[in-house]
Amino acid sequence: MKTAISIPDPLFQAAEVLAHRLKKSRSELYAEAVKEYMTSHKNEDVTKSLNEIYAHESSHVDADLKRMQSRTVAGDQW
Repeated sequence: MKTAISIPDPLFQAAEVLAHRLKKSRSELYAEAVKEYMTSHKNEDVTKSLNEIYAHESSHVDADLKRMQSRTVAGDQW
């Protein structure tokens, strides 16, 4: 898919230098950059949802449950 974007000249020049250094085309560099950016933001919806839930709900763990979990984890190799 072909697209046109506008970016500041200094960013364009830095990307050109990086693409040349990495022996990649400009398209490869931009595609990889967008993919990495999307990956770094993929869990934002989950985090936002959890923040909304815990803003209204207690995150307190029942003492008995906590004790049982501690016993289970104690035997695991980390």
